[in-house]
Amino acid sequence: MSSAIGSIKQALVSATGQTAKVADLQKNTIDPASKPTKGLTTDHGVFISDTDNWLQATNGARPGPSLLEDQIAREKIMRFDHERIPERVVHARGAGAHGYFKVYDDSAKKYTYAPVLTDPSRITPTFVRFSTVQGSRGSADTVRDVRGFATKFYTQEGNWDIVGNNIPVFFIQDAMKFPDIIHAVKPEPHNEVPQGQSAHNNFWDFVGLQPESAHMVMWAMSDRAIPRSYRMMQGFGVNTYTLMNAQGERFFVKFHWIPELGVHSLMWDEALKIGGQDPDFHRKDLEEAIVNGAYPKWFFGIQVIPEARENDFDFDILDATKIWPEELVPVEIIGEMVLNRTVDEYFPEVEQVAFCTAHVVPGIGFSDDPLLQGRNFSYFDTQISRLGVNWQQLPINRPVCPVLNHHRDGAMQHKITKDLNYWPNRRSIGPPVPVTEGGYAEYPEKIQAIKQRLRSAKFQEHYNQAQLFYNSLTDYEKAHVVSALSFELSHCDDPVVYQTYTKLLNNIDFHLAKQVAINVGGVVPEKPLRENPGHTTRVSQLAFAPKEPTIKSRRIAILVADGFNLGEVEALRAAFKAGMATTWIIGPRRGVVYPAGQEVGSGKGYNADHHYEGQRSTMFDAIIVPSGAKHAQTLAESGRTIHWVREAFGHCKPIGALGEGVVFLREAVQLPGVQLASDLNSDNVVTSYGVVSTGKYDLSSAAADTLTIEQSEKGFVSNFAYELSKHRCWEREQDGLVSKVAF
Repeated sequence: MSSAIGSIKQALVSATGQTAKVADLQKNTIDPASKPTKGLTTDHGVFISDTDNWLQATNGARPGPSLLEDQIAREKIMRFDHERIPERVVHARGAGAHGYFKVYDDSAKKYTYAPVLTDPSRITPTFVRFSTVQGSRGSADTVRDVRGFATKFYTQEGNWDIVGNNIPVFFIQDAMKFPDIIHAVKPEPHNEVPQGQSAHNNFWDFVGLQPESAHMVMWAMSDRAIPRSYRMMQGFGVNTYTLMNAQGERFFVKFHWIPELGVHSLMWDEALKIGGQDPDFHRKDLEEAIVNGAYPKWFFGIQVIPEARENDFDFDILDATKIWPEELVPVEIIGEMVLNRTVDEYFPEVEQVAFCTAHVVPGIGFSDDPLLQGRNFSYFDTQISRLGVNWQQLPINRPVCPVLNHHRDGAMQHKITKDLNYWPNRRSIGPPVPVTEGGYAEYPEKIQAIKQRLRSAKFQEHYNQAQLFYNSLTDYEKAHVVSALSFELSHCDDPVVYQTYTKLLNNIDFHLAKQVAINVGGVVPEKPLRENPGHTTRVSQLAFAPKEPTIKSRRIAILVADGFNLGEVEALRAAFKAGMATTWIIGPRRGVVYPAGQEVGSGKGYNADHHYEGQRSTMFDAIIVPSGAKHAQTLAESGRTIHWVREAFGHCKPIGALGEGVVFLREAVQLPGVQLASDLNSDNVVTSYGVVSTGKYDLSSAAADTLTIEQSEKGFVSNFAYELSKHRCWEREQDGLVSKVAF
């Protein structure tokens, strides 16, 4: 019954975007379009008659001195001068959205009594903030960096925050080293360079001397650090938390978010270009998906270890530089989260939202993970610097459940609390709540220890899981790690730095170390420093492909010129829309482009969304060139359109061509090693290295071409959708075709 109730609630929330938290925010939301007053007022409520001219002493013939008595002007300037608050030290660049979370059943009851994880009738409001780590608020979205994945659950028992990343491990084991790693990765102090990058001396100097970072460096140099979209990232709690059930038993837990769309990344050349062409690429992508109804969705999983098994592994389960391999500790999927509402105003929601690892609810607790212990202090402390001591009263941060305590005063106190402000008091106002009635319960852990500064024996091993990660990658993913390390270390101009790190890499993999050393002028090893036993686990992005192929929210560019086949284009757009992909017409100009049979300038035109120079192939997941003789000839005479297709080919993206569009690919673009349709009178489909082509696509072809996302001899749309669902054709890169094309 509770599951059925949950399904009804979920349908309502999904359809309306209304959650308890969204309703709570309405108390502080003003819609000027609803005209709550006649017009502009000062902050103290007086109507403003002129907001353009400062009060002056003037004869009307020439300007005179501006008068300080103009409170309206002074207030306007003063408020503008104080709009900025301190940006986050890390994770300054971010985007956010509202959503909801639900569990499928009460299967987690054996681990915890937290209703947010055990009650399927509940729909818990959430707010998620995605971010980069190194760069400032004004840095680009697509830099190589760890991505923050912080989730605030507004539960009926209080707020619960999972302050995670898109990578499951971290650079350091103990929070005491956090200032050092951040100082090292941030822009160098003498010149504030580089912005949004780790490719500099100080970072690689630090990690070269701090081998506990080796595992995290492998992840950061992999495709995980350049995600295609926030919606295509995994999320991890990183630290080890605990769960406690109704019987008082404790379990260690790690939290996982697995995206419905699969885990996908950009290519490095593509990420670099987008950083200049559209620095806001990821935040726009998130908004576009939600606005179009392609709501981002993640499955929520937990890895659980009973307390009795804490010491059963060759690594310490409290070490934040280690994963729990899934073959040892399976991920149990117990729920899902959907983001279905964009923010109304960025600053009060995305910028002022504040997360804290110490925010947990009854049934969820902390472990002795030394990184988590320090984060619990640091996150609470840093919010006070940014937002003030009353930061939890800000609308985006306040719980949806009642809040009552004896905390008082402080800057920007919003609450007016009557009567007594201490406990105990003569009227028993604001008493503690017993555990039996819902009060938070700490697990009674027995500790026998000596106060000292040290790390236990298992914390001393740093390379096994770095090897495990690298071994588990596909060949193309390994090649990308080599390229990333080579790029980063080539930006280090101190030989000590890049020589030190190439030596360290030989502890992970001999061939990796050798190739990187050759590329960057490092120390080329003659033999491995450590044996690589070849163990693997489930960390390759390919392992997280959707169970059912999908093209949901994928962006398809249709490249046209005057004289294109309109019927064909309209049929394609309708078919892809059925799969919730978006199509974009790219023409010689924004606005009207004329299809075949229409006179240019006077006929009936078709609107192009962008022109060739206004957008580039990097903004899209795939390209299609439709038929039309005049249109294809015009494209062939444009270096920019040829570059569009070659660049997409170099980035391993699906490319489609129909009719004369195939001729354009064959004769003008000249893609190496690719087989194309040869008979323009046949609707047979040829697929070669992610390039899908067909000679014709008429009404009968379109009628028979239902969107089934599969490979077949017929059906351009189905075959193209299949290639698109794979994200990229990596065989193109592995077989050396990419390196033969200038893009």
